[in-house]
Amino acid sequence: MKVVLFCGGYGLRMRNGAADDMPKPMAMVGPRPLIWHVMRYYAYFGHTEFILCLGYGAHHIKNFFLNYEETTSNDFVLRNGRTELLSTDIADWTITFAQTGIESPIGERLRRVRHHLDGEEMFLANYADVLTDAPLPQMIDSFARRDAGASMMVVPPQSSFHCVDLGEDGLVGGITAVSELPLWENGGYFVLRQEIFDHIPEGGDLVADGCAQLAKQGRLLAHQHRGFWKPTDTVKERAALDAAYARGDRPWAVWERDAAGARA
Repeated sequence: MKVVLFCGGYGLRMRNGAADDMPKPMAMVGPRPLIWHVMRYYAYFGHTEFILCLGYGAHHIKNFFLNYEETTSNDFVLRNGRTELLSTDIADWTITFAQTGIESPIGERLRRVRHHLDGEEMFLANYADVLTDAPLPQMIDSFARRDAGASMMVVPPQSSFHCVDLGEDGLVGGITAVSELPLWENGGYFVLRQEIFDHIPEGGDLVADGCAQLAKQGRLLAHQHRGFWKPTDTVKERAALDAAYARGDRPWAVWERDAAGARA
């Protein structure tokens, strides 16, 4: 299945001043940017046809792949001055780079790459800065069996704050962590049918317009995931993922499981 990735936003909370024009998907986690980790996740499950919805800082993403260094994340042999790769990351990937506007909402970005999805009954879509260990084949199979126009992964609230239950007399009746409330957040990792385009107006949003309309019709499916899921909206969140990568705590790196088993 083709994978549409939204990677054209400004990412203002990730930037280090006005001179920094690096888009958020290019923020580094370990030796590779966020978008690479997201793409490796999909590729591990056999989905290697990508459509990148570009916008702000598009040249950084293009240059990364046009000048891709396989030796950064793959073992190799240097023989007689020539490099012989023992494995490869992206040799079997097909990547379409599509400029979808600087200010476009996500729904409009999706609309602008619709022609790249002709003939696809179902396709995958996601943000380019959210990492997870969710069981993608299970999500796809569940959606394929249902009469729904879209599926989205939902996760427990990520806030570390607490909600306070107040009585009329101003006394606190209880305190509950937001993460323990019976609520779910949009976690991305969408599985979509062509029907989604019927519900996204020009300049519209994927979730607020497309998914909301399907929900009203009872045609939006949710996959509840309580495992690893981390957004990367701020410098602090990226630094936490980078530190986790450095100490070998990489639950999102599902592609490393086979390699670990082979070494055992």
